[in-house]
Amino acid sequence: MSENAKMLHVNLAPGEAGRYAIVPGDPDRCELIAAHLDNPRMVTRKREFTTWEGTLEGERVTVTSTGIGGPSTAICVEELHKCGADTFIRVGTCASTCADVQCGDIVVVSGSVRMDGTSRHYLPLEFPAVPSYQLLKALEESAVSLGFHTTVGVSITKDSFYTQTEPETKPVADELIRRWQSYVRGGAVCTSMEESILFSVGASLGVRTASILVSATNFDGSVSKRNSADVYPTDSIQKPILSAIEALRRIIRQDKG
Repeated sequence: MSENAKMLHVNLAPGEAGRYAIVPGDPDRCELIAAHLDNPRMVTRKREFTTWEGTLEGERVTVTSTGIGGPSTAICVEELHKCGADTFIRVGTCASTCADVQCGDIVVVSGSVRMDGTSRHYLPLEFPAVPSYQLLKALEESAVSLGFHTTVGVSITKDSFYTQTEPETKPVADELIRRWQSYVRGGAVCTSMEESILFSVGASLGVRTASILVSATNFDGSVSKRNSADVYPTDSIQKPILSAIEALRRIIRQDKG
């Protein structure tokens, strides 16, 4: 591959990404995030990877969607890094796994259970999947300053949505339910599908990573069921977006200082 060739998946060339990257899962959220930047513009769209960019505190910020799950998240981080990014903040949604996290609440992820396969291609299983403390602290402080109910805690990263929501229908139901209950009893506060990959890939590349999520569910005490009473307002995604933008302002100022 030549120095100026586009990356195979995100469709950007080296030098075409900013140092700072915000990485939602959903491509449609890229425009929502970029709207909070100065001079936002749509850059490219290929497969699940949609990219917008703008500036914040005078610095170029890239916003690229990862799609759902581990392999595409790893590809996104790897290729954005090759194009110039070294600071990654994931903005997304999660499901609650504890009574303290209710629908619409913010979770800043302090570490993640590696119930996935992709992260094992980067680091041995005994290596923890944790974010960069500087980013974690900035995200927590920003969310709290904006008045959002905020929990800092461990997430569960899994590879399959339906083995979580319908574990009893799977041939390995006993194992799925047993493992899930152990994570919840250990204090996991939410579940999503990207955190352990983001943190592990970031660690292997020596870049900064962190994640801020809004819960799309309440926790009803069951292994995995979504609470039928949940009413998730679609504008709740603005909570982690606003928090991430404010946190990134702080990080950029710190980096300049």
